Amino acid sequence: MKNRIVAILFAALFALPALAQTTTPAAAAPAATASNNATGKAPLAIETKEGFWGRVNPFARKKYVQRQLHPVADRLNELDELTAGNTRSIKDTDSRAQAGIKLAADKASEADQHAIDAGNRANTAQTTAETANTRLTGVETAVGNIDQYHPINQAEIRFRPGQNVLSKAAKEALDGMATTLKDQRGYVVEVQGFSSGHGQTAISNSQKMADAVVRYLVLNHEIPVYRIFVVGMGNAPKTDADGKTIRISGGRVEVSLLKNNLDQLASGATPAAPADQPQTK
Repeated sequence: MKNRIVAILFAALFALPALAQTTTPAAAAPAATASNNATGKAPLAIETKEGFWGRVNPFARKKYVQRQLHPVADRLNELDELTAGNTRSIKDTDSRAQAGIKLAADKASEADQHAIDAGNRANTAQTTAETANTRLTGVETAVGNIDQYHPINQAEIRFRPGQNVLSKAAKEALDGMATTLKDQRGYVVEVQGFSSGHGQTAISNSQKMADAVVRYLVLNHEIPVYRIFVVGMGNAPKTDADGKTIRISGGRVEVSLLKNNLDQLASGATPAAPADQPQTK
């Protein structure tokens, strides 16, 4: 009889774990709404009691543990996929943002370059305007003084009394003056003859000496006749450096080279005031 009681107790002891595993779980806590979590699904149900032993079941089997962990593993996989998708979205958004920033920087650099080019063109235009204004001022001055002739060179040709033949020294003086006139413009040659004596005789002699000078310049140096102005002054008085009136005996011809600013105007140079040249005798 005692053996039967002991056997029944041991059987009941071993039957209790199995009974605990097959016991229906208690009702889960109220599920949260799907919009309150990252996956968009309802959260996993939490069992408040696991079988006969409550939360601590020392006799839990492997299948029971797998059954409890399988939903957790699925949810973790879903979270991994969601995290990967969010990472890709963040990278894509960052790439688009960086591209937009680079495009804006390129546009700003292009605008800066356009502004620099516009400034350079404005400076160039200002310089050109200033140069043109300077040139115009010079041209206006030259045109205004186009009929103003200034002495450049002078020579005095001496003649023996009663003669109108050029000496060697006279020809050399005329050669030195006329050589510089080759291919020149804007000049005239003034020839004035003076002779001792009185009245018409002195005028005639002075005219002959002046004509001899003109003839030499035209024939030997091909100076156009229209550039030569000749006059016989006779025995006209001459003023010296002190302003005194003097009369020179014998014959002489004063040759003066006068120029205006026409040649400088044609060459594009700024007209300058002519400098006095030493006389050649």
